[in-house]
Amino acid sequence: MDKKELNNYAFIDSNNLNLSIQGLGWKLDFRKFRTYLRDKYGIRKAFLFIGYAPGNEGLYAFLQEAGYICIFKPTLELSDGRVKGNVDAELVLHTMIELNNFDRAVIVSGDGDFYCLIEHLLKINKLKKMLIPNQKRYSALLKKLSTPNQNIFDFMNSLKEKLKYCENARK
Repeated sequence: MDKKELNNYAFIDSNNLNLSIQGLGWKLDFRKFRTYLRDKYGIRKAFLFIGYAPGNEGLYAFLQEAGYICIFKPTLELSDGRVKGNVDAELVLHTMIELNNFDRAVIVSGDGDFYCLIEHLLKINKLKKMLIPNQKRYSALLKKLSTPNQNIFDFMNSLKEKLKYCENARK
């Protein structure tokens, strides 16, 4: 079956993805990433879980135009000025809501909070891959889920040249 005919969905922890890629020293081009997900994994729908902060409407419009279905989480501004918008529960909930609508899921995160979700998707043969943004920095808990006979992880470390954002390329 052609990957474009597959009905796979991606569920993306945007904060984990963004911070992990920045930790590698580059910036992700979200438009290229959406194309990569479609071509590599047959992703028909890509749910991007992101904290909502007033003033970022331009970013949200761009992400939606690039092909993401944005699921927003209200954010809180902490006393030290940081903004908090943990999307883990929303990602798990939406994956379960959509469970009967997709063939297989790609979960994009390196967060161990998704252990139970990954374990469940494996049990019911609904996990395509867990796409880890940074192979050198992800939860040790997740490592317990992969076996030599069943490698459930792909990593983004080697994708810099393919997926990096180039400011000059957009002008």
